[in-house]
Parts: sequence; structure tokens; C-alpha cells
Amino acid sequence: MDIIVPQVGESIVEAEIGEWFKQDGEQVEQDDLLLELETEKINVELNAESSGKLTILAQQGDIVKIGAVIGRIDESAVGTTTTAEEPASETAEAETAATEQPAMNPAVPKIAAERGIDPTTLKGSGRDGRILVDDIPAATEQPAPSAPPAKETPAVATTSAPADDDRIERVPMTQIRKKIAERLLMARQQTAMLTTFNEIDMSRVISLRNKQKAAFEKKHGVPLGFMSFFVKATAEALKDFPEVNARIDGDDIIYHNYYDIGVAVGSKRGLVVPVIRDADQLRFDAIEKTIRGFAEKAQSGKLSLDDLQGGTFTISNGGIYGSVLSTPLLNPPQSGILGMHAIKDRAVVIDGEIVVRPIMNIALSYDHRIIDGQQAVGFLKQLKTYIEDPEEMLLEM
Repeated sequence: MDIIVPQVGESIVEAEIGEWFKQDGEQVEQDDLLLELETEKINVELNAESSGKLTILAQQGDIVKIGAVIGRIDESAVGTTTTAEEPASETAEAETAATEQPAMNPAVPKIAAERGIDPTTLKGSGRDGRILVDDIPAATEQPAPSAPPAKETPAVATTSAPADDDRIERVPMTQIRKKIAERLLMARQQTAMLTTFNEIDMSRVISLRNKQKAAFEKKHGVPLGFMSFFVKATAEALKDFPEVNARIDGDDIIYHNYYDIGVAVGSKRGLVVPVIRDADQLRFDAIEKTIRGFAEKAQSGKLSLDDLQGGTFTISNGGIYGSVLSTPLLNPPQSGILGMHAIKDRAVVIDGEIVVRPIMNIALSYDHRIIDGQQAVGFLKQLKTYIEDPEEMLLEM
């Protein structure tokens, strides 16, 4: 039986062999996890569709087309076992030893060896404890185990090797990172991007959240965060300024009469933007559960293509990383993206008095080809109004 690269989306034409979890010539059982494919949008795991002996035809790092044959399973070899007792015992011991070693990405042993680290001592942060390349630098910060004192030997003159190789590291870009780079460059080169700013007094929404969060979590099983307020407020503001929810298609402008809000989520594989469908029709608890589900799936690499496709507008929250101001890049073909930032106490003047209020800077990057400055500023002002008066517009708990 051929192992074929599956069709994972209309726009995806190729994939990269991420990692084989079985060895060439190994006996596999039906439904065993065989390999992971990396595409420009998602990673896909392939399982064995039958039992037999595995033959690998495409290696880790190879770029393969959709529909390509990357391996075969010889079903006639099902049940083949060794007959000699002693070799079988040795094989079993070897397999046991192999399973005791932690799973790791293929590049880990080489990079760890170059840095003088035993990769089996590393603690993996990947799925099921898998050791990733990112786990190696952290290990260098840990003290190495003490070694027994060595016997004194006469000093020997040595010549230091060139340090250039130790000062740089070349790692191939993943398919997802390549796509991110391509789309970010596209946003700069193919749009007339401009950014406008405003600030929001978060006092009332913080007060409302503090008042409702215990009852909300008890009732719905998820914490009440600020993102759900912004998703709801954004959807309502987009209704008032439809150009911000539109996109250009050739010489036409496509207006979307629905509000599918993408939420930028960071993961070890890069930035992904899963989409909250019909956000204007969802209650707060549904939004919070959807966002939490996306975050969990992003970290485990299990976001589906359906989770990522579409979207009419994007929200990026740099505030969770401490950002106080930024100019977010558009997510083509969308024409607008909202940037949220960290909440900081600041002195402001209200009714002639200087008071301290929790303030969040917000930014709207937009395509000036279809969105005028008046519309962009008006959108942020409307969003500001909704957030600063949450009881009237957003209290649907």
C-alpha cells in the first residue's frame, strides 16, 4: 500500500517531511503514527492505513507535492518475526532501550552534540515531552553534572579552532515560517498600509470584569478575559464601518456582511490566526471557550485548516507580551487589523482634575486604498466608546 501526501486544503500544493516516527524496514501496525508533514498553514500527522513492513521513500526535510508517494507498506510482511530465540531477545532488548529514550526532533542530537550536551538529559517542551531544538539553549543554563577530578597531565600546547562555526547556527525555515514571511512581505509590498492610534480608559471594563469573573467562571467553566470584550466590541464597530471589514478583489471591493474575527495566537511553530466565526452572534462564554480551544490546539499543533481559513478582520494582542505600542501588519487579503496593548496606569485629565486611570493604547493598521482616514479614526473611536461603556453594549453574560 502506498503512503500518499493527502490533500489538506485547496490552496496547499506541497508539504515538507517533518519527521518519521518509524524506521525504514520497521514492522508497523494499522493506525500507528508514521510521520508528520509540515505545510504552509498546518502540520498534519499521517497514520498507517494497514499493517506490514514500512519502506520510506522521502526523507525528513524533503519537499513533496500533494499526491506524491512518500512510502509504502508491504502488507505481505504482516506477522513476520524472528525465529531464533537469542536474536529475538536481543531485538526486544534493543526496542526496549529505544523506547526508554526520550523522543526528539531529528536536528536535536547534532545541535546538542555541537554544544557538548547529552540530548537524553534534556527536558522536552513539545507534544508528549518531545525534545525540540528550542529546548537546547535552556539546558546550557543549567549547571553540568560534576565530574570526578582528573589526574594531572603535562600541559600540551593546543591550537584553538576557528570559532566562527560556534558563533552562528543555520536552521532551515519551516513551511509555516516561510508562509508567514511571504505574507508579511506581501502586506508591505501590495497594500497602502497606514496605522492610526487611540487610547482606552479600561476602568469600567476592569470593574465589570472583576465583579462578574467569579460567577462567570463558575457558570461557564472558563475565565472571563478582556479579549471577549474586544471581540464583541470590534464586531459591533465593524457594522458601523463596513469598509474596515471589506477587502479588494481586482478592481472590486468585497463587503462582508458577516464578522469572522481572526485572533493572532503565538505557538512554537510561529504565529497563527484561527478564526472566530460569526463573532457578533456569540455570547461571551462562547467566545472565551473558542479562544481557549484555539490556544490549546495551537500549542499542541492540532489546529485544522478550517480553524485558519477565512476571516474578515484580525485582532492581535501584543499586550500579553508587554507591548505598549505597535503597528501591526495586515493579514492579507484583509484590510484591517486591531492591535491591543498592555494596560498601564497613567495620569489623565478628567473634568479639569488630574487622575490616574488604567489606559490601553490601541492601533488600527488599515489598507488606505479602500479605507479613508476618517473611517479608520471613526472605527477606533466607536470601539473606544463600546469598551468604555461595556454595560450598555457588551453585557451579555
